[in-house]
Amino acid sequence: MFFRSERLFLRPVWAEDWQDLLSGLGDEAVVKNLAHTPWPYTAQDARAYAALPVDPRLPRCLITRPHAAAGAQVIGGISLLDDRGDVALGYWVARAHWGQGYATEAARAMLTMARVIGHHRILASHFHDNPASGRVLARLGFRATGEVVPRHSPARGGMTLAVEHELVLRDSGDCDDDGPEDDMGGTHRMATRHAA
Repeated sequence: MFFRSERLFLRPVWAEDWQDLLSGLGDEAVVKNLAHTPWPYTAQDARAYAALPVDPRLPRCLITRPHAAAGAQVIGGISLLDDRGDVALGYWVARAHWGQGYATEAARAMLTMARVIGHHRILASHFHDNPASGRVLARLGFRATGEVVPRHSPARGGMTLAVEHELVLRDSGDCDDDGPEDDMGGTHRMATRHAA
């Protein structure tokens, strides 16, 4: 699945993208905010992820920034995942691109794709010590459910508390106002539970 937003182009992950994945996820500050990504992140991990089969109801995209002279630069990734029967939204943005609103813009695009695919209710979570992801979710119109639950993080080597949020997709315009924020990546859950 492909999607063009104002500044970004989301496209599928291909096998040859493993080096871009390794480059972006070879940063502990990024990986520690993700629920399923190991640390250290190796070339083998990147190759395995890039080679995963794709379910059309669960798109996996690279977040790229198009440039006329240099082509499209990979700055992150975003996907919908099946996690124990629930659809999960996960994203990451490389540290060099934090604070520029890319996570919010890419997530809006993915929420549009989710709506077209037929998903309706979205849950999301972020680790309690990653308030930047909470701000991203708030900008997208998510509301806190009041639940804080323990979640395993391979990169952290154990359980970490995660704050849960919820969004019901409408036909159009669910998201709140635009604006830059910290794009530190997050552990987000779509449709009924679980994450990145």
